[in-house]
Amino acid sequence: MIWWAIIAASLACYGLKLAGLSVPDRVLEHPLTVRVAALIPVGLLGALIAVQVFADGQALVVDARLVGLAVAVVLLLVRAPFLVVVAAAAVAAALVRLL
Repeated sequence: MIWWAIIAASLACYGLKLAGLSVPDRVLEHPLTVRVAALIPVGLLGALIAVQVFADGQALVVDARLVGLAVAVVLLLVRAPFLVVVAAAAVAAALVRLL
């Protein structure tokens, strides 16, 4: 049974890819399409961050991850190097968990 589900999912993915390749250029070059395509990754990344920071299973939580995110945001605003941002956010979250 699982193999039929895998085959069906594979065919669905292939069909979706084929449908995307079949879209005419005039549709892809439309200003609204270009703007929406540019904003979709930002929305998805924001949703992923929100789920990873504020969710624990089905519950909404505020814990050390929020402090780490806040430190990362501040460091990104001052244009710190990415590795510094990641390390400082991890250290901040670890210190809050330690307390």
